[in-house]
Amino acid sequence: MLLAPVDAELDGRSVRIIPHGVLHGLPFHALERNERVVAERALVSYAPSLAGLFTQAAEYVDKILKGAKPAEMPIAQPTVFELAINLRTAKALGLRLPQSLLQRADRVIE
Repeated sequence: MLLAPVDAELDGRSVRIIPHGVLHGLPFHALERNERVVAERALVSYAPSLAGLFTQAAEYVDKILKGAKPAEMPIAQPTVFELAINLRTAKALGLRLPQSLLQRADRVIE
């Protein structure tokens, strides 16, 4: 399996890397929520929800505006993640994904 880290330079190249991986039977897993990368034939993407991250940021701002000291606030970790699966890529790789996995996905590309 090919893994793509969150990297601006690799992001531009991933659309060229993915087809080579599929051609050689290697699934590609994007480590960020990137609609374009998943649509370009990455098998899966599992990453923090952008909406969830913005909600957490807004909660922090709200607490600070109400007088909380930023230095005393805990470091937040993402709590909501999104799973996207590309069925076209799974088919091209000869993979049969369990229905239970597809039901858990937030987005399935057919």
